Amino acid sequence: MHLFPWGLWLLCVASSSARGDSGGKAKSCSELRQLYGSKGFSLSGVPQAEISGYTLLLAFHVIQRQLMHPGSWQKTCLGQVEREHLRICPQGYTCCTSEMEENFANKSRSEFEGMMKEASRSVQVTLTSQYKNFDGYFQDLLNKSEKALYDTFPSMYGELYTQNMKLFKDLFSELRRYYRGSNINLEEALNEFWTRLLERLFKQLNPQYHITDEYLDCMVKHSEQHKPFGEVPRDLKLKATKAFIAVRSYVQGLSVGSDVIKKVSQVSLGHECTRAIMKLVYCPHCRGMSSVKPCNNYCRNVMKGCLANQADLDTEWRNLIDSMLLVADRFDGPSNVDTVIGTIHTRIAEAISNMQENKDSITAKVFQGCGNPKISTKASSGEDKKRRGKTTPDDKPSGLGLEKLVSDAKGKLRDIKDYWVTLPSVLCSERITAGSVNEDRCWNGMTKGRYLPEVMGDGLANQINNPEVEVDITKPDMTIRQQIMQLKIMTNRLRNAYNGNDVDFQDASDDVSGSGSGDGCPDEVCGKRLSKSSSTRQPGTHAIPNQSGRGINGASSKSLPSSFLIFLSMAVMAMQYLWR
Repeated sequence: MHLFPWGLWLLCVASSSARGDSGGKAKSCSELRQLYGSKGFSLSGVPQAEISGYTLLLAFHVIQRQLMHPGSWQKTCLGQVEREHLRICPQGYTCCTSEMEENFANKSRSEFEGMMKEASRSVQVTLTSQYKNFDGYFQDLLNKSEKALYDTFPSMYGELYTQNMKLFKDLFSELRRYYRGSNINLEEALNEFWTRLLERLFKQLNPQYHITDEYLDCMVKHSEQHKPFGEVPRDLKLKATKAFIAVRSYVQGLSVGSDVIKKVSQVSLGHECTRAIMKLVYCPHCRGMSSVKPCNNYCRNVMKGCLANQADLDTEWRNLIDSMLLVADRFDGPSNVDTVIGTIHTRIAEAISNMQENKDSITAKVFQGCGNPKISTKASSGEDKKRRGKTTPDDKPSGLGLEKLVSDAKGKLRDIKDYWVTLPSVLCSERITAGSVNEDRCWNGMTKGRYLPEVMGDGLANQINNPEVEVDITKPDMTIRQQIMQLKIMTNRLRNAYNGNDVDFQDASDDVSGSGSGDGCPDEVCGKRLSKSSSTRQPGTHAIPNQSGRGINGASSKSLPSSFLIFLSMAVMAMQYLWR
């Protein structure tokens, strides 16, 4: 009956002796303690020197459950060994406890999410600044044209302007609303403006007649034939619609791109990714290898696994950028944005002057088609009040400002085109493994040595055999899938805009609803989902260390065969005692 207590005592002694049986003094944990304290954690319970991470935790749990009346020394032994069991870092000599691992894992999550937000912030700033530049430029063009109209028309047209001031204000108000994305048919808005302007000017230019609404309807029906404003309405409608469609879709594309970046950067880190990053970043410190940087390919595999969903944005992100570059080309050429938007007031003046100059012939054609209206009893010549405005074209915008904006924007858009697929490498090279790395003496996840597994491809489907991060390829992140749909919708609008087709920005939320699962699991991936399990997952081909926890490349110093065998035999003796 005395065999079991003595065996368990020997077991505790063996586990303790295993820490220092390497033939020398255990390494100091001073560097790890300094790092741990700098992260804001208490140093209470942090080892002063390396301890053993080897345990047979399952055997101890069995013993603990079977013991009816454990003594205080037994509790101490059991508690001591359990605290040394590492759940993430490799077993072996370590400066970390399981509690420290958990703290480091939580720190890894917050630090990685911070890195993601920081990396995305530069792209977001680029898109936001471009949005402000273009939006400010386009609105300034429209504002200048409107101001020029208000400044010049009173002296040019007198009452023809003052009595129709609201009509001009409404036109510019509709143009702004359209640019801002309101559900307005721009062609109809322009047609309505010319119709109302024609009715008012015809009555003002012919005050001696009593012109009814029915007569005006008849006149409007014949306006296409008479062309009272010349070719200005048709020409302006053609060019203005293309220009406004292009500028508002382009600016909207910048806004959508920035919004996608922001929302994706807020996607939380999964449990498996948290463990993988902790192992990548902090486990070498636990193993006393603070100066050893992670291997580049090891880091890339961790990042590719953690950012698998984000990489699936790549295709639609590229399509968005390509479409925006095409639309930007529309800012020049026949529908030059500077010329069209910046000279709206000039085109209106040209149309009014054309009607004034051709008043008699236009009136004769209207009378011929609609009959002679009745003479008004309130008729007055008013010739002294009529002013023959003459179009004085303003200096056309040079376009140099817009040309520089477009050139600068194209360069920046091309720079961020491959953002999602280069993100893993960027995070590794600039944040995690910053500086040169000796690929033969780097942290490979187990020890100091070369990292042997191949680097995974990009995207969720390619992570099925990722050796560093357990990724469920059948469960895509829904937030990211929704952003993929947003990119598709915006790209479609940009392509329509490039072809000069009107687009509606009001139904974005409707387009996204119910579409999150559409890209969730490609056929070629879903067919593999049954083969993805912990039992069939291909193991990583690291440079596996031997039982001492040291590398296979000659880095091992001294192993612990005797201590570990004693440790194992004592556990067996204890179990045999219980089975009696």
